[in-house]
Amino acid sequence: MGKLQIDILGASFAVQAREDEAYLQKLLSYYKEITDTIQKTGIKNPVQTSIIAGITLVDELYKEKAKNASISKELEQAGNISAQDADEAERLTLDMISAIDKALE
Repeated sequence: MGKLQIDILGASFAVQAREDEAYLQKLLSYYKEITDTIQKTGIKNPVQTSIIAGITLVDELYKEKAKNASISKELEQAGNISAQDADEAERLTLDMISAIDKALE
């Protein structure tokens, strides 16, 4: 279980989550990167910035889910791979990415 101190857009608070602190810090760093980019466009209101950042992240998530669904469908059609096998391949891939991330830290 990790703890994270958040100081962003004029707000400061601590959160606790099931993920480890290094992972939580990566998430916060990425969120700060997005909010900084948004603020460079001239938007300075913290509420507007956070809403646009949230929409930006949801857009990224939605596109990735659609891409994964498309890839799974292609794999099934190409090799008659079951959805269960495709899910297992995705899980193994994510596990490998996680292991690589941890090794690089």
